[in-house]
Amino acid sequence: MTEKNVQTKREREKELVSQMIALYCKKNHKTKNGLCPECAELDCYARERSDKCPFMETKTFCSNCRVHCYKAEMRERIRAVMRFSGPRMLLWHPTAAIRHLVETKKEKKKMEEV
Repeated sequence: MTEKNVQTKREREKELVSQMIALYCKKNHKTKNGLCPECAELDCYARERSDKCPFMETKTFCSNCRVHCYKAEMRERIRAVMRFSGPRMLLWHPTAAIRHLVETKKEKKKMEEV
């Protein structure tokens, strides 16, 4: 995988997580424009983690990674976001949701072959 491809993948992951956090915040914290301070902190943290991820070239998503770099509190917060936003992404961001499903299926198939 080239450096450009890794960077594109990193940006796509950051965008997907930001979309999920924004959806969660809008529906749970009733924000109209932007994120509440708590969700903005989580978004910033998640983006930092993606920027520093040494496994970006080989992993599909953080949930499939062998090393969990999130602090325990942040990990619980991002899980709550994923549980809420994941099923709703098909309605709000269908292209991103379908891409995520396809890549997850590929990753599971690859792991079964190993």
